Amino acid sequence: MIKWFCCVSLFSIIISITSVVLGTADMNTDRCAGVSGIPGSHGAPGRDGRDGARGDKGETGRGEKGDVGNKGGKGEGIQGPQGIAGLKGSSGKVGPQGPMGPKGIRGVNGLKGDKGEQGGSVPANWKQCVWDREDGKDTGVIQECQFKKKEGSSSLRVAYAGNLRVACGSHSYCCSRWYFTFNGAECSGPMTIEGIVYSNRKGDTVHRHRQIEGYCENIPAGQITVGFHIGNCKRWSSTTHDGHTGW
Repeated sequence: MIKWFCCVSLFSIIISITSVVLGTADMNTDRCAGVSGIPGSHGAPGRDGRDGARGDKGETGRGEKGDVGNKGGKGEGIQGPQGIAGLKGSSGKVGPQGPMGPKGIRGVNGLKGDKGEQGGSVPANWKQCVWDREDGKDTGVIQECQFKKKEGSSSLRVAYAGNLRVACGSHSYCCSRWYFTFNGAECSGPMTIEGIVYSNRKGDTVHRHRQIEGYCENIPAGQITVGFHIGNCKRWSSTTHDGHTGW
């Protein structure tokens, strides 16, 4: 661009000089007006001018920030070793109960099962011992009853229903105990089967109907002698009571 400007400048100078020459010719022909001559040919172009001096360094340009580029593809690195397992976290709080869900669709009816075998009936094994008499003893056996027990794993149920009475006489209190025995021993599985009658009234001789019953376990199969007894109460071993069985 510097060379082009030099040419233009030089061409302007040539034109100026030519104009001056033509003007001088016009001045010398004030009185003789002639016809204009043919324009001369253009002169040869002038030589290139010298390079201009180097300009000062311009300021550093700072363009606007470009748009973010597209996301690059997934790299193909080698998988690292498995990390150490973390510590177990604490249990969270129990959340509130959710709403009841809708009723489900009724399922398909199942197949009918096979007919089972007919069950066998268990024959009853029981015995009743009855007596009609009064017994005024204060200690001892009132009545015994023989019973054949068929199964060693079963429990034996015994029951007494009848009249019992205890009289204190001149004493301030009195107590009698009625109990069952099995082959001469009281029940220990789970505990004794007994009934207690206590009174703290002098001269009280009221006869009342009472019932004593219970189950005894751990009795082997076979012939069992069941006894019904009367005796002292465990808390009072004195024989100051007047027991009476039956009426």
